[in-house]
Amino acid sequence: MHRLLFASALFLSLAAQAQVKIDDPWVRATVAPQKATGAFMQLTSAQPAKVVAASSPVAAVVEIHEMKMEDGVMKMRAVDALALPAGQAVALKPGSYHVMLMGLKAPIKAGETVPLTLTVEGEEKQRSTVEVKALAR
Repeated sequence: MHRLLFASALFLSLAAQAQVKIDDPWVRATVAPQKATGAFMQLTSAQPAKVVAASSPVAAVVEIHEMKMEDGVMKMRAVDALALPAGQAVALKPGSYHVMLMGLKAPIKAGETVPLTLTVEGEEKQRSTVEVKALAR
Protein backbone atom coordinates (compact mmCIF):
# COMPACT_ATOMS: atom_id res chain seq x y z
CA MET A 1 0.00 0.00 0.00
CA HIS A 2 2.81 2.43 0.89
CA ARG A 3 4.54 1.73 -2.41
CA LEU A 4 1.36 2.48 -4.30
CA LEU A 5 0.93 5.78 -2.47
CA PHE A 6 4.57 6.68 -3.12
CA ALA A 7 4.28 5.78 -6.81
CA SER A 8 1.08 7.83 -7.09
CA ALA A 9 2.70 10.82 -5.38
CA LEU A 10 5.75 10.53 -7.65
CA PHE A 11 3.55 10.38 -10.75
CA LEU A 12 1.57 13.44 -9.64
CA SER A 13 4.82 15.30 -8.93
CA LEU A 14 6.13 14.50 -12.43
CA ALA A 15 2.83 15.49 -14.01
CA ALA A 16 2.82 18.81 -12.16
CA GLN A 17 6.38 19.50 -13.21
CA ALA A 18 5.52 19.01 -16.88
CA GLN A 19 2.70 21.57 -16.91
CA VAL A 20 3.62 24.05 -19.63
CA LYS A 21 0.89 26.25 -21.04
CA ILE A 22 1.22 27.26 -24.71
CA ASP A 23 -0.47 30.44 -25.94
CA ASP A 24 -0.82 31.76 -29.51
CA PRO A 25 1.46 29.28 -31.32
CA TRP A 26 2.12 30.24 -34.94
CA VAL A 27 4.59 29.60 -37.74
CA ARG A 28 5.62 32.07 -40.43
CA ALA A 29 4.34 30.84 -43.81
CA THR A 30 6.99 30.37 -46.52
CA VAL A 31 7.43 30.82 -50.25
CA ALA A 32 8.53 28.04 -52.62
CA PRO A 33 12.36 28.22 -52.49
CA GLN A 34 12.48 28.96 -48.74
CA LYS A 35 13.86 26.05 -46.68
CA ALA A 36 13.59 27.56 -43.17
CA THR A 37 11.07 29.41 -41.03
CA GLY A 38 10.37 30.30 -37.43
CA ALA A 39 7.74 29.23 -34.93
CA PHE A 40 6.57 31.57 -32.21
CA MET A 41 4.44 31.25 -29.07
CA GLN A 42 4.22 32.13 -25.42
CA LEU A 43 5.24 29.49 -22.86
CA THR A 44 4.30 29.50 -19.17
CA SER A 45 5.50 26.71 -16.89
CA ALA A 46 3.87 25.92 -13.55
CA GLN A 47 7.27 24.84 -12.16
CA PRO A 48 10.83 25.97 -13.00
CA ALA A 49 11.81 24.15 -16.19
CA LYS A 50 13.62 24.58 -19.48
CA VAL A 51 12.98 23.67 -23.11
CA VAL A 52 15.90 21.45 -24.12
CA ALA A 53 14.84 20.25 -27.58
CA ALA A 54 12.23 20.62 -30.31
CA SER A 55 11.17 18.56 -33.31
CA SER A 56 8.64 18.59 -36.14
CA PRO A 57 7.84 16.18 -38.96
CA VAL A 58 7.86 19.12 -41.43
CA ALA A 59 11.59 19.90 -40.99
CA ALA A 60 14.88 18.00 -41.00
CA VAL A 61 16.30 20.12 -38.15
CA VAL A 62 14.48 22.00 -35.39
CA GLU A 63 16.38 24.14 -32.88
CA ILE A 64 15.69 26.78 -30.24
CA HIS A 65 17.33 30.02 -31.42
CA GLU A 66 18.09 33.38 -29.92
CA MET A 67 18.46 36.64 -31.85
CA LYS A 68 20.20 39.58 -30.24
CA MET A 69 22.27 42.64 -31.07
CA GLU A 70 26.03 42.26 -30.67
CA ASP A 71 28.28 45.18 -31.59
CA GLY A 72 25.54 46.73 -33.70
CA VAL A 73 24.88 43.51 -35.64
CA MET A 74 21.81 41.29 -35.20
CA LYS A 75 23.05 37.73 -34.63
CA MET A 76 21.13 34.47 -34.44
CA ARG A 77 22.41 31.36 -32.69
CA ALA A 78 21.11 28.06 -31.38
CA VAL A 79 20.83 27.75 -27.59
CA ASP A 80 21.17 24.57 -25.55
CA ALA A 81 18.12 25.37 -23.43
CA LEU A 82 15.47 28.02 -22.89
CA ALA A 83 14.71 28.74 -19.21
CA LEU A 84 11.06 28.76 -18.14
CA PRO A 85 10.83 30.41 -14.70
CA ALA A 86 7.83 29.20 -12.67
CA GLY A 87 4.69 31.17 -13.42
CA GLN A 88 6.39 33.64 -15.79
CA ALA A 89 5.43 33.86 -19.45
CA VAL A 90 8.36 33.47 -21.85
CA ALA A 91 7.70 34.92 -25.30
CA LEU A 92 9.11 33.29 -28.41
CA LYS A 93 8.74 36.07 -30.97
CA PRO A 94 10.37 37.49 -34.10
CA GLY A 95 13.70 39.15 -33.28
CA SER A 96 14.10 37.22 -30.02
CA TYR A 97 13.89 33.58 -28.93
CA HIS A 98 12.07 31.33 -31.42
CA VAL A 99 11.88 27.77 -32.72
CA MET A 100 13.82 27.51 -35.99
CA LEU A 101 12.60 24.92 -38.52
CA MET A 102 15.31 24.17 -41.11
CA GLY A 103 15.39 21.82 -44.06
CA LEU A 104 11.67 22.15 -44.67
CA LYS A 105 10.24 19.18 -46.54
CA ALA A 106 7.65 21.38 -48.32
CA PRO A 107 6.56 25.02 -48.30
CA ILE A 108 4.35 25.98 -45.36
CA LYS A 109 1.18 27.70 -46.57
CA ALA A 110 -0.87 30.18 -44.56
CA GLY A 111 -3.73 28.38 -42.82
CA GLU A 112 -1.88 25.06 -42.44
CA THR A 113 -1.30 23.55 -39.02
CA VAL A 114 2.31 22.70 -38.19
CA PRO A 115 2.89 20.08 -35.46
CA LEU A 116 5.79 20.71 -33.07
CA THR A 117 7.05 18.73 -30.09
CA LEU A 118 8.91 20.54 -27.32
CA THR A 119 11.01 18.56 -24.83
CA VAL A 120 10.87 20.14 -21.38
CA GLU A 121 13.20 19.29 -18.51
CA GLY A 122 12.20 19.97 -14.91
CA GLU A 123 14.40 20.76 -11.92
CA GLU A 124 14.86 17.09 -11.11
CA LYS A 125 16.04 16.39 -14.71
CA GLN A 126 12.78 14.62 -15.62
CA ARG A 127 11.87 15.16 -19.25
CA SER A 128 8.43 15.39 -20.76
CA THR A 129 7.09 16.45 -24.13
CA VAL A 130 4.57 19.11 -25.02
CA GLU A 131 2.69 18.75 -28.31
CA VAL A 132 2.01 22.05 -30.10
CA LYS A 133 -0.22 22.72 -33.11
CA ALA A 134 0.91 26.00 -34.65
CA LEU A 135 -1.11 27.83 -37.29
CA ALA A 136 0.86 29.10 -40.29
CA ARG A 137 0.26 32.75 -41.04
